[in-house]
Amino acid sequence: MNGGRRRDDHRRLDSAASDSYHPRVTEDLRYPVGKFEFRPDVAVSANERAVLIEEIAETPANLTAEVVRLSDAQLDTPYRPGGWTVRQVVHHVPDSHMNAYIRCKLAVTEDGPPIKTYEEALWAETLDGRTGPVEVSLTLLTSLHTRWVRWLRSLDEPVFARKALHPQWGAMRVDDILQLYAWHGRHHVGHIRQLKARNKW
Repeated sequence: MNGGRRRDDHRRLDSAASDSYHPRVTEDLRYPVGKFEFRPDVAVSANERAVLIEEIAETPANLTAEVVRLSDAQLDTPYRPGGWTVRQVVHHVPDSHMNAYIRCKLAVTEDGPPIKTYEEALWAETLDGRTGPVEVSLTLLTSLHTRWVRWLRSLDEPVFARKALHPQWGAMRVDDILQLYAWHGRHHVGHIRQLKARNKW
């Protein structure tokens, strides 16, 4: 998960300062909805969890709405100086959320499995990430989230406390993964909205 060529945009979760459940808008070009707050010791209520899952469900439609009318030139505009292009952001979101889906599945089906990380900045520089049509990734994201959300809504509450082991952050509950990726969708949709507002697109 990274919205710029530098990998510092949202890897340091423990330095964050925003509330995952109450989206807000900032003027920060890197963190338009605020930084993510990793809260592994804070209980997530059933109502809060439902909000998180609904935010994940809405991500494909929200992302699609922001880019569907953009030209190729606009899609190839960086969302901030030194950052990825809008096209790279669109391709990055399903790359990241495929990993999230797998992380959730591992945590639920295995006992404390290790999480495999990936070089997101390098993925964004591959040919499909730099030049591919956004429609392909929007379709992929929609299908992925349809399956992911349907499965999440079928789980019993105790399952959300199951954990996977991240090499940097340590034990992450399924609830933590949901918080991260609900934020992650808002984060990148926010990048595109902010760019469009600045450029009056």
